[in-house]
Amino acid sequence: MPVVDTDVLIVGAGPVGLTAAAELRRHGADCRIVDRLPARLPYAKAVGIQPRTLEIWDRMGMVRDALDAAVPMRGQLLYADGAEQGRIDFRLPPDVPYGFAALPQYETERVVEEHLARFGTRIERGTELVSFEQDTDGVLSRIVTVDGGEEEVRSRFLVGCDGAHSIVRKTLGLTFEGAAFPEEYMLADVEVDWSLPPGYGVRATHHGDDGSVDDLLVCIPLPGRGRYRVSTLVPPELSAARQPVGDADRGDGVAHGLETGQRVPGVEHIQAVLDRLSPEPTTASAMRWSSVFRISHRLVDKYANGRVFIAGDAAHIHPPTGAQGMNTGIQDACNLAWKLALTVRGAAHPRLLDSYDSERRPVGEEVVGRTVRHAAEGVQADPDDFTTVMLREAQLLVAYPDSPLVGPGTPGMQGPGPGDRAPDCGGLTGGVAAVPLRLYDLLRDRGHVLLLHADSAAALDVCGEIASGVRHLTDGHATALVLLAPGTGADGGTGTGADTGTSPVTGAEPGSVTAGTGAGDVAETVGYVTDADGRHLPAFLDSRGEFARGYRTAGSTAFLVRPDGYLGARLAPLAVPGTVAALSEQLARVFRL
Repeated sequence: MPVVDTDVLIVGAGPVGLTAAAELRRHGADCRIVDRLPARLPYAKAVGIQPRTLEIWDRMGMVRDALDAAVPMRGQLLYADGAEQGRIDFRLPPDVPYGFAALPQYETERVVEEHLARFGTRIERGTELVSFEQDTDGVLSRIVTVDGGEEEVRSRFLVGCDGAHSIVRKTLGLTFEGAAFPEEYMLADVEVDWSLPPGYGVRATHHGDDGSVDDLLVCIPLPGRGRYRVSTLVPPELSAARQPVGDADRGDGVAHGLETGQRVPGVEHIQAVLDRLSPEPTTASAMRWSSVFRISHRLVDKYANGRVFIAGDAAHIHPPTGAQGMNTGIQDACNLAWKLALTVRGAAHPRLLDSYDSERRPVGEEVVGRTVRHAAEGVQADPDDFTTVMLREAQLLVAYPDSPLVGPGTPGMQGPGPGDRAPDCGGLTGGVAAVPLRLYDLLRDRGHVLLLHADSAAALDVCGEIASGVRHLTDGHATALVLLAPGTGADGGTGTGADTGTSPVTGAEPGSVTAGTGAGDVAETVGYVTDADGRHLPAFLDSRGEFARGYRTAGSTAFLVRPDGYLGARLAPLAVPGTVAALSEQLARVFRL
C-alpha cells in the first residue's frame, strides 16, 4: 500500500475549509489545507453568522473569539418608496444561547485560522490543486506550491472546499444544475453617518410604474463606528454589457461571486444610491473595498464520489438572502469532519461516510429553494409564523430524522427526538463547579456524549451500568454524563457493587447517602457517582428542571448526542440490559463495534 502523507487533504481555506480542518484536528485526524491565494482577502463578503453556527463553534471550543469580534444583528429596518414599512426584530426563544451576529468574512477566517493553529496546522498558501486521482486506498493529488514547484500528495481522503468554481467538483464530473440571476450587484464596505439605530440592517426599495422593484439598497452592520456592508444594483456604466467579465465566470459557465478587473465601484457609485434610497441624508466615506458580483443558484448532484468530498459553495450556491450560504457550508464541514476522523482512526462503520450526502444534500436543496424564493418574494412571503421563520433563518430547524445514522423515534414522543438538534439549557449544578453550568458547557470539545437523565435513586444504578456498557462498546469514543432530577438521591442499594459493599453509583458505604427530596441529599450525591466498573461518572443536578422541560423527559431517559450537536438516539425508560442493547444497535450505525 502506498505511503500516506496525510489523512485528509483540504482544498480551500475559506470558512468552510478551515472549519473542516479544525474539526478534523480536534477529533485527532491529520490534515493539510491548501489555498491558491497568497493571503486572506480583506473582503466583507459573507457577513451574517447564524445562531446555529455559533453553537457549532461553541462545541468546537472557539466561540469566545468569534463573539469578541462580532457585533449583534438585532433586526432589519424596512423602507419602500421613501416610506418606513416597519421593523423586524430578530427574536429567538430564551433557551437559544446565541443571537444573530455580523462578522466580516476575513474576520471569520482569522478566528477559525487562529483556532486551527493551536493544533499546529497552518494554511499552505499560494498552493493550488491541479489534478487528482483516487483508488480504493486513497487519493493522489498534484499541487503546485508557492515557489512554482510541483508536489504529489497521497491522502486517504480529499475534501474540496474550493468555492463555486471548484476544480474538485469539475474533476469528479459532478453536475451543478441551476441558473444565473440576470441582475448584477455591487458590494462595498463603507462608513455612513446616519442616525439609524445600531445593529439593524437596512433594506430600502423603489418600485417602478409596473410595481416591480427597480432600485434596491441593503446595508448590513459591521464592527466599527457607522460601518456597513452595502449592496445594491449595478449602475449602467459598470454593467457587464459594457465591460469585460472578470473572474466570476472562470470558464465553467458559473456566474457567481465577486469579480475582479475593470468593474470596480467607487464611493461615488455608493453615494448615488444612498442619495436615492437612504432613509435619511447621509454621506458614505472610508470605503475599504468594493466589487461587482453576480448570483447563481445551483446544486450538485451528489456531495461525494468515493474518497473525495465537496462542501460549501463547491456543492451549493444561491442568493445571499438570510445569510444562509457560508453558514450552511460551515455545517457541511462539521458534519463531514467528525465522520472522516472516526474513519481514519479505524473506529467508524464502513458506510458511515455515505451519510454525509444523505444528511447534507437535502439541507442544501432546501436552502437553495428557500433563498431563491425569498429573493423573488421576500422573507415576509414565507407562510409560517414569525417564530418559525426566525428559527429557520437561524438554521436551528435543520434536522436529520431520515438519516441512516439515527434511531427510530417513539410514537407520541414529545420534545427533541432522533435527528433533531440537541437544545441547550441552564441550571446544572454540582461537582466541583460552584456556579450553575449550561448543558453546552458540558458538551464543549467532546465527541459523542451520552446524556443519562435519572429521575429516581434506582435509575442511578441503571445509569451506571449503561455508562459502562457504552464505554466498552465504543472503546472510549463516547462520554457519559448523568443529569439528576431534583430530589434524586442514592438509596444505598448494592446493585452491581454488592461484592465490594459499596454503591455502584456513589461509591459510598451502603446507607451513607440516603434517598430523599431535599436539596442537600442530592447535592451530596452529585460529584460522587460512579459507573458499574467503579469509574467516576460526571453527574450534575438539573436544579431548575430546565433539562427535563426542554427535552420533555418522561421518566429516566438516555440521549445520545453526536459531535455536531444532533441527537442520534432517544431511549426511555432506562433498563438493563434493554437500553444497552438498544444503544448497541444505534451505535453500530456509526461505530465499528
